Amino acid sequence: MNRKIVLELTHDEARNFFLKHETYCNIDLPKYFSFSELLKKISDEYKDKNLVNDFSRSKKAMGELDDVNYLLYANKDGKLSWRPLQLIHPLAYVALVHEITTEKNWDKLQARFKKFQNNNRIKCLSIPVQSENKQSDKAQQISNWWEQVEQQSILLSLQYDYIFDTDIADCYSSIYTHSIAWAVEGRKKAKYNRKDGLGNYIDKSIQNTQNGQTNGIPQGSVLMDFVAEIVLGYIDFILCITLKKHKIIEYQILRYRDDYRIFVCNPNDGEKILKLLSEIMMPLGLKLNASKTKGSQDVITQSIKKDKLAWLYTPQNYRISLQKQLLLIRNYGVNYPNSGSLNTALNKFDKKIEKIRSKNRKIKNVEQLISIAADIAYNNPKSIPICCAIISKLLLEQDNLNTMALLVHAKLSRMPNSGFAQIWLQRMLKMDLKHFEFSEKICNLQIIDKEKIILWNNSWIKGKNMLNILNNTSIFQQDEFNKLDSIISNDEIDIFDY
Repeated sequence: MNRKIVLELTHDEARNFFLKHETYCNIDLPKYFSFSELLKKISDEYKDKNLVNDFSRSKKAMGELDDVNYLLYANKDGKLSWRPLQLIHPLAYVALVHEITTEKNWDKLQARFKKFQNNNRIKCLSIPVQSENKQSDKAQQISNWWEQVEQQSILLSLQYDYIFDTDIADCYSSIYTHSIAWAVEGRKKAKYNRKDGLGNYIDKSIQNTQNGQTNGIPQGSVLMDFVAEIVLGYIDFILCITLKKHKIIEYQILRYRDDYRIFVCNPNDGEKILKLLSEIMMPLGLKLNASKTKGSQDVITQSIKKDKLAWLYTPQNYRISLQKQLLLIRNYGVNYPNSGSLNTALNKFDKKIEKIRSKNRKIKNVEQLISIAADIAYNNPKSIPICCAIISKLLLEQDNLNTMALLVHAKLSRMPNSGFAQIWLQRMLKMDLKHFEFSEKICNLQIIDKEKIILWNNSWIKGKNMLNILNNTSIFQQDEFNKLDSIISNDEIDIFDY
């Protein structure tokens, strides 16, 4: 096997997994940002200690602050929709990892998941995985999705005649944190005793990093993906019991995080399952996304998402101009925003540009290509890294480099909540940063002459050694930044390139 599900790891292996840079931060940052050294130093200092007793100024100190975590907004559509991503305060993160991965608590979580997954008619296919080869964990997670969700969906077309698709609206930002305790301890036990037990510890830890609020968990780390799976696994368990009571037995549900595919032979069963699922979610602060809930009798076509089908029809085997090819990619992006297939298409286009440049061949309509790539990035913000890679190569193909660079910077900076875009603009414009300003705080870590910038609020922390680690361990790797070329190479943004 090329991957191992995190629940198959020992408690020590799980701790090492959750303390990795790419597990702490699964946001696509340039590779000169690294949290590895910081997490290791904090973990070594924290060992065998207690967050409140040894490092907090008081029991309520952290929970009274609204800026404990570092908040980074990622625009979702180039307009007024955005996703708040959070880099959890590293000390709070390490404390939670240490608690979850004690031998006793890890055994408890493994037992709970085993109970949640006892019914093979409801399959959870999104538990975080650890790569067992040269690929990254993230690449293996995506491969796991394709092999498990898409391939199983096609096979299920033999057995079932209807498929119902749905997902949870604003899942992470809506989870009721007390439901984590219900999932880990059992609802009655957790309500009876709100102070003790692992579930209550996780609940309180997340509340404390978010100013005491009980709605929502931070997005941006594999650890929080795992916590979400605890709650979603609990929903799977309750749904299984509920469907038995309603004598619905002919069905198969594949769940990948907050996305559900419900396979049935009787469409009435599909409608009933959706209704029951919605009722189960309500007390946990969750609801189904009505606009994305649909049913179909064409199981195979509906099983493979439309954005994936769209790329199957993209003309790739005959010669067309680069401009027409990029426009074609853009049009699919507009129809199917934020799709994995869009980035696949852009990756192929980026490699094509790279190949043309390596042969010293002239690229036509460079300014137009830059404009189209910037437009794709603006309307499909998940594609920002790969679009910046394309633009970085195209900028070097023209004489008025600075003029076009300023225009691209201005356009992407105009996006509401453009923090994620600015991070990649800084990487793209590495050749001449003195002409550009970046309002996103993490971008200014590179400016050595400014006063020291700390991403997190450390005012609640006591302990000279711990504060020294937090204040003086850089996450910006200046040497790594200096080594990088002016252009963004494909291996910086393609997780399957290794």
